[in-house]
Amino acid sequence: MKKASLPVQAYKNPEFLLSTEARTVRILSEYYEPLARLSRQKVNSTILFFGSSRANPKDKSSPLHRYYWEAEDLAYRLARWAIRLKPKGKNFVICTGGGPGIMEAANRGASRAGGISIGMNISIPLEQRPNPYITPDLSFLFHYFFMRKFWLIYRAKAIVAFPGGFGTLDEVFEVLTLIQTQKMPKTKLHILLYGEEYWRNVVHFEKLIEFGTIDPGDLDLFSFASRPKKAFDSLRCKLIKCL
Repeated sequence: MKKASLPVQAYKNPEFLLSTEARTVRILSEYYEPLARLSRQKVNSTILFFGSSRANPKDKSSPLHRYYWEAEDLAYRLARWAIRLKPKGKNFVICTGGGPGIMEAANRGASRAGGISIGMNISIPLEQRPNPYITPDLSFLFHYFFMRKFWLIYRAKAIVAFPGGFGTLDEVFEVLTLIQTQKMPKTKLHILLYGEEYWRNVVHFEKLIEFGTIDPGDLDLFSFASRPKKAFDSLRCKLIKCL
């Protein structure tokens, strides 16, 4: 009699793992795998950079050009400062969405300072490749946008939002909503909108108050800065209280 072959174990079965029935398993994998890696690297907290993927360091004609280099400068200042703190574990590690533009600039600045940095990429039709400045062991690729957003925000103690498009606006307003609805403590996450001229032109915050869609106090959920040194000084004063 022919010997029966062993069935494939469920966790080694790619057909099952990619099926609708295994969606929960895939979601849990995008929670536990980053958790394990961040823990191994002893990453306690992060500073998250948002901003346009279209900022080009070589295109001097673009209005985004200056923001690329200012993001690089600010990330360098923050990473250099955080390295010197030498607490147990790593605090205020630079974290980005892992792609080009402002994300690349922030990872680049952290690398120049000699620090590690995180890149949390997303698989999308127009594939976004990880930029070369991310620490290899901290380069992630997510399928689910909501799991990527969770990990971008979960360990953040500050968010620096540079000029950006739909994705940046989505990320900024989602975080503001979480704080406004008290799903996230206001005192434990500092939001800085970098490039005041851009933000005030793109979003008429005072009009939201005028129409009664937000309260005047909601504007205290964030601050502005338009120079790397001012942004660094502001963030340093707030972040030191988090240790």
